[in-house]
Amino acid sequence: MSIDLWLFRYTAFSDCMPSLRRVIVDVLRPHDPPLATFTEQVAATRTVTGATASLLERDQTVQTIVLTLEGDDLDLAAITAAIESLGGSVHSVDQVSFGERLVDPGRPLPESER
Repeated sequence: MSIDLWLFRYTAFSDCMPSLRRVIVDVLRPHDPPLATFTEQVAATRTVTGATASLLERDQTVQTIVLTLEGDDLDLAAITAAIESLGGSVHSVDQVSFGERLVDPGRPLPESER
């Protein structure tokens, strides 16, 4: 499912859904700004209370990173806009957590066991 379709479905039903508390997104971004600055600026998005970035891959012009963002009621559209304003693009939403508390997802199943 594309990020735009997911955002549409999420925002269309957000009045009757529990709050988005954690999101993990795969992001392709340029080398500039530096990773710490990029993460800090995305974390400054109004609904984000915590952010962690992990570098997965690096080539001559871009980096693939995983951003884990937490907050009480995350605004995924605002987060996506912040990422795009820094020259990045969301490739996928890899995990979401909703509800009163965060649940540890445990160990993901390997591809061969799905």
